[in-house]
Amino acid sequence: MNSDNPKKIGVIGAGIGGLSAAALLAAKGHQVTLFERNNKAGGKMQEYRADGYRFDTGPSLLTMPEVLRSLFRQCGKNLDDYIDLTEPDPLCRYIYPDQTIFDNFQSKKKTLTELGKISPEDRVAYTEFLDYSKSLYDKTSDAFLFNPLYNLSDLREVNFLDLAKIDAHTTVSKKIDSWFQSDYLKQFFKRFTTYNGSSPYQAPATLNVIPHVEISKGGYYIMGGLYRLADCLLELNRGLGVSIRFRSHIDKIVVKKHRATGVINKSGTFTKFDIIVSNSDATETITKLLGEDYLPASRIRRQKRIEPSCSGFVILAGTNRKWELLKHHNIFFSSDYKMEFHQIFRDKTLPDDPTIYIANTSFSDTKDAPDNGSNLFILVNAPYLSDHQNWDTLSEKYPAVIIKKLENSGLDNLADSIVVQKTITPVEFLEKFRSNKGSIYGTSSNTRLSAFLRPRNKLREVDGIYLTGGSTHPGGGIPLVVLSAMHVVELINRFEM
Repeated sequence: MNSDNPKKIGVIGAGIGGLSAAALLAAKGHQVTLFERNNKAGGKMQEYRADGYRFDTGPSLLTMPEVLRSLFRQCGKNLDDYIDLTEPDPLCRYIYPDQTIFDNFQSKKKTLTELGKISPEDRVAYTEFLDYSKSLYDKTSDAFLFNPLYNLSDLREVNFLDLAKIDAHTTVSKKIDSWFQSDYLKQFFKRFTTYNGSSPYQAPATLNVIPHVEISKGGYYIMGGLYRLADCLLELNRGLGVSIRFRSHIDKIVVKKHRATGVINKSGTFTKFDIIVSNSDATETITKLLGEDYLPASRIRRQKRIEPSCSGFVILAGTNRKWELLKHHNIFFSSDYKMEFHQIFRDKTLPDDPTIYIANTSFSDTKDAPDNGSNLFILVNAPYLSDHQNWDTLSEKYPAVIIKKLENSGLDNLADSIVVQKTITPVEFLEKFRSNKGSIYGTSSNTRLSAFLRPRNKLREVDGIYLTGGSTHPGGGIPLVVLSAMHVVELINRFEM
């Protein structure tokens, strides 16, 4: 339904949050202009092509597709007309340091058969833990995901008795250690915390909700690549009449009498708007696009103290061979998980013995690599940027550490098989996407309350400014970023209409 009070709205950033917010607002009849500093949409959801190889360089897994279905439905479209979803089988293969292999399936029956091989003592505990994970989802989703949580009126439907039972007073690691006997299962379940760039040894056990989202609700791949989603959202925006300006770097949000009035681009041109939606990182928006010209110094300092999520060190490796060991999603675990996260978050160094994730999408989509080849997106969790890191040196030396470990773990002759190679470091995430200190997932959840106290989707200090994206409420990952855009639209309806 079109708004009877249409507004002129500027959206900064064509990441998934900005694309989603722009489409939803245009569908309501608003005049929307979308600014993007780069020459492609998608934000950190990008792709790279070379010599017949195609790589997603951002997200590699889609969960909660019902959120996307709702977005497209609100825009008068059907998601299935745009993308083709498939479920990798298995969901993910896990390779442990002792070469034990565990395939995790969405089918509980198949997974329990796998567990019978490696940790039969935890087969019952596995099922009970997924039930516990579902209970966390049931207690938290309406309160923290599908709710903007902006003011007291948003708390009316919150069941505070449920919130007292979401395990916020212990850590992910401690809860899992108390649940399972097998070290295999302990390490398996601790890895889900990395989905929002946090440490299982620091993050609240509430984040044990994540296994339910992937394993029980399902993990999906978009045929043609996850980047297909960015293309479809761009197509959706164009069909709704959104004006899209690429290579348009917004330098400042202008405020008069505590209300946003427009934006200034890098060349100094001012464009007037009634409302501004920023899909730039919340820290970038608050400290740079606004800054002390319009916000109290105490607010700037508070935002700068927020700990970013971890970043990532990526190798894109196009190879001239396949390995029977590799499925679509693969994880090669480290031998000392606790030390790995200590190095990432406390020492702020790349781990000596990293856990390595490989997305091998050519397993499901043969078009992503030439015949008999593989397109390996190789990711290691990395620290966010700090002063004592030399990423030029690290980008030269660290790939050898990763490739050597993979060769020792079963990918024989990997180095010699690589015909296309590209490295991505946290510096690129900062320079291209202005993410806080090069982080991937926005804000970390490494304290008891940080998962619940992300910046809200409406700025309190200045009227007319709204925030979307992984650095804002409710968090990182495709479905939560889309929900942040939906919260923006709800709050605009509440405060501006």
